[in-house]
Amino acid sequence: MRRENQSSASQFLLLGLPIRPEQQSVFFALFLGMYLTTVLGNLFIILLIRLDSRLHTPMYFFLSHLAFTDVSFSSVTVPKMLMNMQTQQLSISHPGCMSQMYFYQLFGCVDNLLLAVMAYDRYVAICHPLHYTIIMREGLCLLLVAVSWILSCGSALLHTLLLGQRTMRPENQSCVSEFLLLGLPIQPEQQGLFFALFLCMYLTTVLGNLLIILLIRLDSCLHTPMYFFLSHLAFSDISLSSVTVPKMLMNMQSRQQTIPYSGCISQFYFLTLFGCIDNFLLAVMAYDRYVAICQPLHYTNVMRQELLISLVVWSWFLSCAHALLHTLLLVQLSFCADNSIPHFFCDLTALLKMSCSDISLNELVMFIEGAMVVTLPLISILGSYIHIGTTVLKIPSTKRLFKAFSTCGSHLIVVSLYYGTIAVAYFFSSSKDSNDKDMIASVMYIVVTPMLNPFIYSLRNRDIKQALGMFVTRANFFK
Repeated sequence: MRRENQSSASQFLLLGLPIRPEQQSVFFALFLGMYLTTVLGNLFIILLIRLDSRLHTPMYFFLSHLAFTDVSFSSVTVPKMLMNMQTQQLSISHPGCMSQMYFYQLFGCVDNLLLAVMAYDRYVAICHPLHYTIIMREGLCLLLVAVSWILSCGSALLHTLLLGQRTMRPENQSCVSEFLLLGLPIQPEQQGLFFALFLCMYLTTVLGNLLIILLIRLDSCLHTPMYFFLSHLAFSDISLSSVTVPKMLMNMQSRQQTIPYSGCISQFYFLTLFGCIDNFLLAVMAYDRYVAICQPLHYTNVMRQELLISLVVWSWFLSCAHALLHTLLLVQLSFCADNSIPHFFCDLTALLKMSCSDISLNELVMFIEGAMVVTLPLISILGSYIHIGTTVLKIPSTKRLFKAFSTCGSHLIVVSLYYGTIAVAYFFSSSKDSNDKDMIASVMYIVVTPMLNPFIYSLRNRDIKQALGMFVTRANFFK
């Protein structure tokens, strides 16, 4: 990036509102009262909607999300403003400013889209009252809210990354405008064979997971918590592969291995995001299996619709925060010398090794926060299956064991593949051949595992087989 487009500031000064010093305390009390009213009022709205079953309608569902975004929108800026008014310390660090902008853009955009969604809800209620319950069904409401959040995350990330390239300090900014993805260690004469192989695997991943999502949406028998989570896992698997594999295939075919700086950062963000979502969803699915086997009589009460939505939303929210944290820390680094990445995607470990900046903070966050993101879901999965094993073995019987294995077998295989490749990559690789093992493990959890998941769940699952059979029968009928 060109030096003339970079700022030398490591922090900014927020000059605040044009208030005279003698009026600071009055305005501080005024804005504090307004902020507390905003938070408490909107939280009260959310609480009422959650507690009163009469308010479990599309309009109030959207209103609860709007109330949450209003609380978040105000909390991004007002507490900092109040603190500055009270302490007279107007500075804000560069990472703090970037984070504030990201969340300000995020919640502002969500507010904007939710208002449009609520207008559509009112249009259907007034103009099509007889069809209201059919049109504004639960699935559409969830889809509208999810799309609002995804579009807002994408918009906020785009503007934050573009701004980040213009405001980095020269000592913390890369002097390279692109990187070279060296790709897999494949001989030139084998490029065509491996291109065809990875293309087939990617198409199988996309089509297989899309088929799983389609079957779950079309067959009402699959509208259960387990398949609700499975549909989200299938979408995450498609996205995880799509972040890296098309670029890898394009590089193999064109022999042009460059990727722009912004493209590399974006690829890293989305790869971290969808990898983290996979991690959380596997833990959520393990909890679902625990409740189904250990508390079967209370299953419908425990795994109610509100809990399912909350678990998925929290998975997305925590994954977005995790990916954003590491992305913001990454863009602070400089890459002044070699710009060759010995991988087929922008791997964080490889980028940190290339940096000529101090990476101690990145490594500390990776060690503490990154380890928690991986180990806590894994611990919850192990805890769930320990309870399941204990419950099953209390009254041992062949039928009971077979039923438990048929219920949990597919999930156990997927968990073993996912965490097994992570273990190989980060815990069992030696310094001598760590690059090759890292790439093999990466191919496993980015290319192979997402491809195998539809087969694992369909071949070992009677409900999926029946839904597939009905789908094929319908397709043949309409020919």
